[in-house]
Amino acid sequence: MRGTPGYMAPEWLSSVITKKVDVYSFGVVLLEILCGRRNIDHSQPEEEMYLLDLFRKNIEEDRLLDLVDKYSEDMQLHRAEVVNMMRVAAWCLQNDFTRRPSMSMVVKVLEGAVNIESDLDYFFSNPSLPNMRGGVVNQEVHIVAATPLLPSVLSGPR
Repeated sequence: MRGTPGYMAPEWLSSVITKKVDVYSFGVVLLEILCGRRNIDHSQPEEEMYLLDLFRKNIEEDRLLDLVDKYSEDMQLHRAEVVNMMRVAAWCLQNDFTRRPSMSMVVKVLEGAVNIESDLDYFFSNPSLPNMRGGVVNQEVHIVAATPLLPSVLSGPR
């Protein structure tokens, strides 16, 4: 499996890859921008290390405003719009790729031409991240080099 941990859609594990894997990654990046933090932040306590877990927890507790980037004046001034964009991110992060919008649909939502799906599943999973309770969700991630490493030929001592 290749990809950046934290941005790979759940279907990477099943090898049923569709164009909606990019929609999932877009949802992660959108959430990072809105929250002003990385998807995986090792400087945070374990319960706040993974943005998608924190996002789900705040949705369940009806505390999405707590996630808005505290250091961005624009984000603070437009908190209602930010929360709406978080709903767009949630739509893009659906585990079932058939429930995710296409990127053209996301553009229509951003333009205000289409409404966000109302019946969203907020149980987000990320197959490439360690599970908070130990172990790795579904399977191990192997890093494979794209080019073989060859010995260097030196010209001699300088």
